[in-house]
Amino acid sequence: MMPLHRVRTISKGKSAQFPMTGKFRSANYHTPGNEISPETAKQGERIVTIDDLLINAQFIANIDEAMSHYDVRSVYTQEAGYALAKVADQNILRTAIKAGLCDNATVAGTAGMIQEFSAFDDEDFTDNVWIGGAENSAANLVQDPSELAHAIVQARRILENAAVPGDPVVILPTDLYYNMFKMNGSNNLNDLVIFNRDVGGGGSVVTGDVPMIMGMPLVTTPHMGSFSGSTWTSNLWTQSGAGAEAVSKDAVPLSAESGRQAQYNVPGTSAASASMGTDEVSDLAMRVVGMVMTQDAVATVKLMDLAVESEYQIIRQGTMTVAKYAMGHNVLRPASCVLLMQGDA
Repeated sequence: MMPLHRVRTISKGKSAQFPMTGKFRSANYHTPGNEISPETAKQGERIVTIDDLLINAQFIANIDEAMSHYDVRSVYTQEAGYALAKVADQNILRTAIKAGLCDNATVAGTAGMIQEFSAFDDEDFTDNVWIGGAENSAANLVQDPSELAHAIVQARRILENAAVPGDPVVILPTDLYYNMFKMNGSNNLNDLVIFNRDVGGGGSVVTGDVPMIMGMPLVTTPHMGSFSGSTWTSNLWTQSGAGAEAVSKDAVPLSAESGRQAQYNVPGTSAASASMGTDEVSDLAMRVVGMVMTQDAVATVKLMDLAVESEYQIIRQGTMTVAKYAMGHNVLRPASCVLLMQGDA
């Protein structure tokens, strides 16, 4: 997920600002001799605060290393990097989903959605897409490749209508990505227009390549969630019940001192939404099964990039290895992310 959003690196400090500039979408013909009056530029900023130091520590005992017939340090170091990368990916996905859920100023201003949110006159918002066309669409339609492809096309249309800049990408959980190759009975891949070479389609079962849709590459991630039939289980949040806060799952909790313990949670607040009705925002977050986004949806600030340190400890007769990084994430432009939602029927 790191290449798919805005990243800024700082050497000191606990937060950074990302500028928000307004639009100049009006123009007037000049009358000779008249004074030219400039328009007022709208501007604001988004604050991104650094999270706690995230670490993965491993101890390699001398005796274990001596008795092994293979090198374990490189493997342990690699796995430590994977552990930190997973947390980063999941926090970015959580933030992107929160960006998409903010489809109007009311939701965006809800406590717990956007860090230090302040209303911005020229802020844009975009609707989200239900796979099947409506909130009460059948849940199993997510398993239909043609319905999923149509939802992705609609997401691109929404971004184009809102004049969202940038090159969008489609992010799907692994199950949905490979479900694009699904064939039922007499149906075959050519029945799905994106694979039909007669109309410019592409892709290959041999290479496992799903073609671009409307010029947008498809990116798969195992960190969003998984399906069992049409039942979706999120890897990002857990809930104690309908309407309850969606709490970050499988993530090391932030300390109380950071003031960001609930930064990646979704509040159990009901807010009227043009594309999602009046359901609790946390319930809606649990039904997100994909997204179409540009780089401006999420902002990340790095204070300490991924690094690995090791030290031999005589008193413990072994080597302590610590992988670490310090970064933080926040919503940048909500309009830059359109969510793909599973119906509840």
